[in-house]
Amino acid sequence: MKYHSLGSLAILAASQLAIAKEIANPAKQEIYESGQIHETIMSKKHALWDSRRAQGVYDSTQYKSYSAEAGPVLCQDGVAAVIPGDANNTFRCNAIDFYDFKSHADLGSNGGEGSSSWGWTSPEGREFVAVAQSDGAAFAEINKDGKLIYLGRLPQYTTAEPSLWREIRGYKNYIVIGSEAYYHGVQIFDMSKLLEVDPASPKVFNNKEDLTGHFNELPVGRTHNVVVNEEKQYAVAVGAQPRNSSCKSGLIFIDLTDPSAPFSPGCAGGDGYVHDAQCLVYRGPDEKYNEREVCYGYNEDTLTIFDVTDKNSTTIISRTSYEGASYTHQGWVLDKQWQEYLVLDDEYDEVDEAGEGAAGYPVSYFWDIKSLEAPKLTGLYRSSTKGIDHNQFVIDGFAYQSNYGTGLRILDVSSIPQDPTGAGVKEVGFFDIYPEDDDAEDGGIVEFSGTWSHYPYFKSGYILVNTMERGAFVVKRSSI
Repeated sequence: MKYHSLGSLAILAASQLAIAKEIANPAKQEIYESGQIHETIMSKKHALWDSRRAQGVYDSTQYKSYSAEAGPVLCQDGVAAVIPGDANNTFRCNAIDFYDFKSHADLGSNGGEGSSSWGWTSPEGREFVAVAQSDGAAFAEINKDGKLIYLGRLPQYTTAEPSLWREIRGYKNYIVIGSEAYYHGVQIFDMSKLLEVDPASPKVFNNKEDLTGHFNELPVGRTHNVVVNEEKQYAVAVGAQPRNSSCKSGLIFIDLTDPSAPFSPGCAGGDGYVHDAQCLVYRGPDEKYNEREVCYGYNEDTLTIFDVTDKNSTTIISRTSYEGASYTHQGWVLDKQWQEYLVLDDEYDEVDEAGEGAAGYPVSYFWDIKSLEAPKLTGLYRSSTKGIDHNQFVIDGFAYQSNYGTGLRILDVSSIPQDPTGAGVKEVGFFDIYPEDDDAEDGGIVEFSGTWSHYPYFKSGYILVNTMERGAFVVKRSSI
């Protein structure tokens, strides 16, 4: 369902002026900057997940791993019947086919509970994935037939309590892993180590002997997320606790010039806690910032754009909120080379019943960023299935989204440069990995269940979808 009722440009400008005044409100700033909002959301998530854990929902041994041996299970008549006659293994879909599924248990985890994921393609074209779980990261290869072949795992670095929050990004042939687990730091692992692993003897790698590097400079004992600027050879730890450090849980830079000896050249704490970010070399239309290093920060209640060229003296280019902002979570530019627009999601507007998310349908917000100093919210798209949006990436005009219980969603956003209202945006495919809520009103529930992440960058077209409860799916667009 398309939705673009933001009104005239004059009305929008007036609305943004009111919002600019609102974010200057000291009372509102305090509840975000103090961490009150973040801690409230975390406690609610923990309460939900603890109750589901007690019910055995996260016991992934109950989910049967299933490979489509005779070829893909096609999406036909709106469903992919992975196990015919079994409602719990029949998945609603459109234009996306099923290839394989491995439970977290069969991917070597004792605790299950999946979160992030990332991939790496070897020089020979082999495709590997890292699947984050509460007790570490599982490694697997996706072969030419779309089969997920388990190869081993890297345990959580610390012996502290496991953490569901484990985020992974890629840097050359390495993966960078951060976690909310206490004293975890950031692991740097060379994915080329998987090339010689025999699937018949999966390998449990050792944090002392098998890591290329480990970054554990305070305040990055634990971190909510990691970001990578591969061109400039650095990673960024974001959301590192505590907020009262000099970096204020902002952007903490990690130099990866030598991955075996990572160090921090500085941080950006000017806007406090950063939940997620995308850091790029700027080559867009705002000539003032040409070739500068820019981070688009998703900062709980604002889109905050940083100039991070000098890691010891970063500046905030702009800080912009929007009506109904509840928890500005994540986003992606439409084109990394020519940065004119981005798409942003708010993880809590559906839960709070706030602004455009009040009805409980995931909302994608579209921003004109041709002026980095004055970004403008120009339009939006609202999903037709109730749920919560979480993580997304934009590739060649398509936004690939993990929307918790509504699964993997793919939007055609190629029309935004011509019509920034989003009137031309349309959903072109989905695979709903959470049949448990299919009978709910409008096909979904506003709850933190289902898929956390996906990896859509493989040239083969295979997409890995990591879920919290079950395990990892391999799917592919029907048209590819």
